[in-house]
Amino acid sequence: MSHDTYELKAELRERVGKGSSRELRRKGLIPAVIYGDKQEPVAISLPSKEVTLKIHSGGFMTTVATIDVDGKKISVLPKDYQLDPVRDFTMHVDFLRVGANTQVNVEVPVHFINEAKSPGIKIGGVLNIVRHEVELHCPADSIPEFLTADLSGLKIGDGIHISNIKLPQGVTPVIGDRDFTIATIVSPAGGTTGEEEATPAAEG
Repeated sequence: MSHDTYELKAELRERVGKGSSRELRRKGLIPAVIYGDKQEPVAISLPSKEVTLKIHSGGFMTTVATIDVDGKKISVLPKDYQLDPVRDFTMHVDFLRVGANTQVNVEVPVHFINEAKSPGIKIGGVLNIVRHEVELHCPADSIPEFLTADLSGLKIGDGIHISNIKLPQGVTPVIGDRDFTIATIVSPAGGTTGEEEATPAAEG
């Protein structure tokens, strides 16, 4: 399961547009929109600091949240956000309204375990990660926090495919027509050991 759910207090936005967005940001708020579930989009404002902290703490895009809009509680999943490229604060967030039966597509990170139990890595092989994240189709209320890829027993030339990863019930990969590769164990470039490869290249 994903990170613990959380609640944000929001206010309805009377006006939309660039001018009102700038005004909100001056007050420490950010514009956001809630859409989906066959209902009209709702324009809201949220506390900038609180949302930015949630984004940086991880799991933001895979955690269902509750937004309290003037006393009305709406279950949502963040679908997109914009950060200011210079000052690293949140500019805007889009939320998808989710119900009991909502299915969503989300990018879920892959965690690799048991590198020490991989014979290929032990003799200097390198873990070549093809996909750091996998896009999954799953119920909004049971999004995995991460997928686990076990490297135990893998030799140089072996790989981990999506079929090697245990997915929770009701969760399927969005790419369903092939057993795609998550990572492979490859020979170190030029036949060097893993340690040698980790040394910085000569200057010049």
